[in-house]
Amino acid sequence: MIGAEASRGLDRQPVLNGELIRVRPVDERDHSALWAIASDPLLWEQHPSKDRAQPAGFQRWFDDAISSGGALVVIDRADEQVIGTSRFDGFDPVRREVEIGWTFLARSHWGGIYNAELKRLMLQHAFGSVDSVVFRVHALNHRSQHAVQKLGAIYVRAEADPLGRGQNHVFRLDRLPPP
Repeated sequence: MIGAEASRGLDRQPVLNGELIRVRPVDERDHSALWAIASDPLLWEQHPSKDRAQPAGFQRWFDDAISSGGALVVIDRADEQVIGTSRFDGFDPVRREVEIGWTFLARSHWGGIYNAELKRLMLQHAFGSVDSVVFRVHALNHRSQHAVQKLGAIYVRAEADPLGRGQNHVFRLDRLPPP
C-alpha cells in the first residue's frame, strides 16, 4: 500500500536531525564552507571529478547542486560547522525509487560514524516514500563502493558514466538496514 507521503512524492530537501549531525537544504550561503572542504584534493583521490578541488570545477558542481532541487548540507551538531553534503536525485514515482549520492565529507569527519548517520537519516526519510534507493559509484571509487555495501546495498550492474569518465557501478537497497 502506498502511504500518503509516497503518493505526494518525496521531499528531496528535508531537514533531518541525528545525534551527530543536522541536514538541511543547501543554499548559496553554503558556498564558502563547502568550497573549503571540496578544495582538499585528497577528497577526490578515487573520484573521476578531480576538478572539484579547483575553483571552476567546484563552481560547476555547486551550481548543479543548487539547481538539482535535492542537495543537502551536513552540519556537525557539536559546533554547528558545515562538514559536507549529499543529495537526493532521480526520484521516480512510478518505480518508487530515488538515488542518493554526490556525498562528500570533510576529512576531519571521515571514519564512518558521520557518513553512517547521514545515510541512515537519508534512508529513513527516503523509505517513507520509496521502495528502493540507488547508489551510482564510479568504478574506481572503492572507498564509496565499500561504504554503500556496508549499508547492505547490493551490486546490480555497471553502466557507462554519462560524462564519459569510464563506468559507474550501480548498487541498490530495497529496505532500511538494521541500526
